[in-house]
Amino acid sequence: MRRLAVLRSPVGASSAVLLAILVALAVLAPILWGDRAAAIDTDALQQGPSGEHLLGTDQLGRDIFFRVLVATRLTIGLALLATVIGVVTGLFLGSIPSVLPRWAARTVTSAVNIAVAFPGLLLALFFAVIFGTGTIGAVLAIAFAITPSFARLTQTLTASISGRDFIKAARVCGVGRFRLLTRHVLPNIAEPLVINATLAAGSALTAFAGLSFLGIGVQAPSYDWGRLLGEGLNRIYITPAPALGPAVAVVVAGLAFNLFGEAAASVHRNQQRGAATPPHAPVVDRSEGGLLTVRNLHVTFPGDVRPVRGVSFTVHHGEMIGVVGESGSGKSLTALAVSRLIEHPGRVAADRLEFNGRPVTATPDRELGTRMAMVFQDPMTSFNPTRRIGSQLAEVSEVHQGLTRRAALAKAVDRLEAVRIPEPDRRARQYPHEFSGGMRQRAMIAMGLMGEPQLVIADEPTTALDVTVQKEVLRLLARIRKDRDAAVLLISHDITVVAQTCDRVLVMYAGRIVEELPTDELFTAARHPYTTALLEAVPDLDTDRDAPLAVIPGRPPEPGEIRQGCPFAPRCPLADDQCRTEEPELTTFAEGHRVACWKSESELVGVR
Repeated sequence: MRRLAVLRSPVGASSAVLLAILVALAVLAPILWGDRAAAIDTDALQQGPSGEHLLGTDQLGRDIFFRVLVATRLTIGLALLATVIGVVTGLFLGSIPSVLPRWAARTVTSAVNIAVAFPGLLLALFFAVIFGTGTIGAVLAIAFAITPSFARLTQTLTASISGRDFIKAARVCGVGRFRLLTRHVLPNIAEPLVINATLAAGSALTAFAGLSFLGIGVQAPSYDWGRLLGEGLNRIYITPAPALGPAVAVVVAGLAFNLFGEAAASVHRNQQRGAATPPHAPVVDRSEGGLLTVRNLHVTFPGDVRPVRGVSFTVHHGEMIGVVGESGSGKSLTALAVSRLIEHPGRVAADRLEFNGRPVTATPDRELGTRMAMVFQDPMTSFNPTRRIGSQLAEVSEVHQGLTRRAALAKAVDRLEAVRIPEPDRRARQYPHEFSGGMRQRAMIAMGLMGEPQLVIADEPTTALDVTVQKEVLRLLARIRKDRDAAVLLISHDITVVAQTCDRVLVMYAGRIVEELPTDELFTAARHPYTTALLEAVPDLDTDRDAPLAVIPGRPPEPGEIRQGCPFAPRCPLADDQCRTEEPELTTFAEGHRVACWKSESELVGVR
């Protein structure tokens, strides 16, 4: 069914029908009309179109219409032959560097890079001169003109897959280089190669017609569309039909190959973005949702790398929720996923992912851009350094709310004033580098306020800011929440900041939520060993200054390193055999308190 997905689009279906017609003509036309195409009629030399001869006749009185139909076999056959030779040669040159010694691989790669720098038609003409005129020379010329670009594509795809875990595992198992290439690498890049081969066939067909038109391709008595076009061009001012017939055939056939390839590429991109069935078991959820409802959220990258695994939570109107965890725990990717900002090749899948009662995937861009605000971690890289702050803020209202440029700029100045930026009129005309770090962060929040946000997602908004500026930014978020009844999802490394500003806290580790509890119980009722370790690592006034600071031993696992069992088990002082073999689910520990741990309640109570 996946292979037939290309036929579901109008472009794919239309191009497939055209290709089927061309194949049928290539097979049947010489059998059905070969004699009529070769019949010489000295009484009808170079006639124009008529009821008997739809496209007229040539200098020997042969019917051009039937010659165009019969030429389909030779034209498409030679184009496909050139494509096969070019693709196979390109596949060889593109993949062989992975099994050659380094010096030889560099030589082959450099040769391919040099060849790619030249236009394909120029290479075709160059090789045509080398191989000489005629059918064989033209086939080889087109084939070797295709080779460099296909070799480069193969090199790129091979490099993209060579670092994956299953390739490393095969190497560890002692699999030889050639077997590794043929069994593990090439099958995983076959789909984009086939798609690009289809596109190359269309280019080969038009290039071959061009060579025959110039007289260095197919030679008499054989004929293809290019040769017929060259013969008809001599009479174009008298009667254009003899040239129009083969020209239309070349255009239609070229479009059929190229459009089919484009449709297949589009289907492939959509499948890479997650159009297929989500690769996780569905969770039955009958709970009521809030402003933002997330159930069983997964974010997957090629190689089955899942930095976010089964995250579930709910954000209600006017609520402020904190998300804490070490770097790489999946906090920012979770925020990007619910904001629909995960880009290809990442894939997002969830049993429920709803904003304001509507699936995020079905929410219009205008609504998402005005009702959900995203405050990124580094405003210096989030703002365009070549545009003024005011114009960047105004663009939000111009695009999502349809305001005029003047009205949008006035609103931008008003929002800068709302986030306590002094002299907002002057500041709106300045560039990002003219703002301090705290002012840039406030300007980023002002950009989120250009709409009417119901949810503000703040991804590390206080990182790299001094404590006084941090306090200003946090106060601003609290004021937005109060004045607009907006919910805030605050992502932070600082668990004490979350404890002071949020209603609830979500503790993430290795792509999952390991504990959820009210922040007023954080320092007294936290039960997961990871949460308690985070709290112990934060010094306070009672910390013994003569003792070394508490740290969590080890490091968090990389997304591709997560194995069976609890991911925190290698760093956990309470871990046992069950922890190392089975991963616990997030279960209710008390009202409003969930913990993902195998330890009994009495054991967890004794953690703190």
